[in-house]
Amino acid sequence: MKIQIILGTTRPGRVGERVAKWVEAGAKEINDFEVELVDLADFNLPLLDEPISPRYNPERNPNTAAKKWLDKVGQADGYVFVTPEYNHSISGALKNAIDYLDYQLAKKPAAIVSYGTVGGARSAEHLKAVLIETKAAIVPEAVALMDFSNVLDKDGNLDAEVAAKPYGPAAALKTTLNELSWWTRTLKAGR
Repeated sequence: MKIQIILGTTRPGRVGERVAKWVEAGAKEINDFEVELVDLADFNLPLLDEPISPRYNPERNPNTAAKKWLDKVGQADGYVFVTPEYNHSISGALKNAIDYLDYQLAKKPAAIVSYGTVGGARSAEHLKAVLIETKAAIVPEAVALMDFSNVLDKDGNLDAEVAAKPYGPAAALKTTLNELSWWTRTLKAGR
C-alpha cells in the first residue's frame, strides 16, 4: 500500500521536516507500507485562482504546478498529514494545496500528526474538517506532538527517554500508523 507523508508547511527553517522524518521512519516499520515523504515546498503552488471549484469543473485545466501536485497525491492509497499549528489552524500552504484537490483523496484514509502549542490540537481539528470535504476517511487516532524542538533532533530521531514512555508520542504514532494500515487495506478493497 502506498502511503504518503505530506509535510504541511513550506516555511524556511521549519521544524516540520524533523517531525515528518520521524513519521516517515515509523511508517517504514509497517510491513505493508510503501512510504513516500511528499514536501509541499517541492510544488511551489500558486494561490488557487481557478474560476470554478476544482470539484465542479469537468473541463478543468490546472496549471503545471497543480497538475504535478494532483498527479502525486493521486498515486497514494493513504496519507499522513504532518501539520504545524499557525494561529490556531493549519498553514496557508497546506490549505491552499488541499483546495487544489478534486477527488484524489476520495475514499482514502488520512491520519494526522500535529505539532505546536497544545500539540497542534487546534490545527488537527481544523484539518479534519477540511479533509472531510475532500471525501477522505479520517483515521480517528492521531498524534499531537508537544515540545517537539526538545524531543526530536534535526534528523527526526525521538529522544530515547521520551520514546520509552508507554503513552508518549512513539506509542501514539505506532497506534495511529497501525490504524492507518487497517483503514488503507479496508478502503482499498472497497474502492
